[in-house]
Amino acid sequence: MDVYKQHAHAHSVGWSTWHLEWCTKYRYKIFFTEQLRALCLVALQEAAKKHRITILEVEVDVDHVHVIVSLPMTMSPVYAMGMLKGLSARIILQAAPHIRRLYRSKALWSPGKFVASIGHITLDKAKQYLEAHHAKNVAVIHRNPRSERSEELRAKASNPSGRGRT
Repeated sequence: MDVYKQHAHAHSVGWSTWHLEWCTKYRYKIFFTEQLRALCLVALQEAAKKHRITILEVEVDVDHVHVIVSLPMTMSPVYAMGMLKGLSARIILQAAPHIRRLYRSKALWSPGKFVASIGHITLDKAKQYLEAHHAKNVAVIHRNPRSERSEELRAKASNPSGRGRT
């Protein structure tokens, strides 16, 4: 499949796509103008670029952010969210001093978070794949060479002369 080729790495194959959402601290509605939403968007893109996170979709609302990201296989979604929240807050608070006055502690985002995985297949498709894979493996008979050898040794031990019964 082409999907697997696109997501092949040195020693792994897979994709890590996530829907992340977080709110402003105290749920303040600070992104009420297009200019402030654009600033937030640029800050998120800069944070993502620095931490090798690919933003697939982003929506900045007046008091919260939705981001769909593709992460490196070695990065957890909670870690990625922390990186996005931290650097974007720093950029926004430096660029907009009036917002910085609202947040004296320099914490623009609330500690809360929402994370959901997104895959290229549905749960039903994954179950179908596992059922088909299981059916295929049941049809194949595996022989264990060690058990065959131990049967030969047991047969020789019960008949030390090596001659068959006549």
